[in-house]
Amino acid sequence: MKKILVVEDNPSNRYLITYILEKNGFEVITADTGEEGVQKATKESFDLVLMDIQLPGIDGFEATRQIRASGTDGTLPIIALTSYAMVGDREKAISMGCTGYIEKPINPDTIIAEILEHL
Repeated sequence: MKKILVVEDNPSNRYLITYILEKNGFEVITADTGEEGVQKATKESFDLVLMDIQLPGIDGFEATRQIRASGTDGTLPIIALTSYAMVGDREKAISMGCTGYIEKPINPDTIIAEILEHL
């Protein structure tokens, strides 16, 4: 079973993403803040991280940077999740260390396919 870390501060979004992932056979661990996400990503082994960009405390870009700098496996897929989908945001996310980019609101019909592309 693939293990995914979902770093999302919005309880409704976190519930929806967790529900979809678990329904599709993934083990899901959640974090409410960027700091908590970094702590979990560097202490446990995950197959993929879904990282909200707008988080309290450190944002998703800084959390991604810290995970990458921690010495954990540099091939860990980290997919940015954001509702701020402006021109150039995908490129910024990739340049900040993310391996993928998914816009919110998430589409329950396509998110699993998007995630599988990175596993």
